[in-house]
Amino acid sequence: MKKLSELAGKPELTSLIIDDEEIVQSYGEELEFFVHDKLPISTYTKLASLDPKNAGQLFEAVRDLILDEQGMPVINEEKTLPMDIMNAAILKVVESLGKSMKSTTS
Repeated sequence: MKKLSELAGKPELTSLIIDDEEIVQSYGEELEFFVHDKLPISTYTKLASLDPKNAGQLFEAVRDLILDEQGMPVINEEKTLPMDIMNAAILKVVESLGKSMKSTTS
């Protein structure tokens, strides 16, 4: 039987690629961003309690998940992403989290 302590570890950055046809056509190439492969419980709690009608909550949650190659948020008080990229990035993050959760339960 595998022990949980064997699965625990320091979060590492994982690359995600936005390769949707419309995004590639609009921006001329695929777009790369990073997420942590493991998220703190506070982030999971924040995601679980999101009110989809509250744009401020969504902004805060997404800001913590869409990172650059140094692990710093791409979105901050001064910078944001175009909506088409934001939507594509959110979908990639959700897809990645779903795969992560599935692989830990298999």
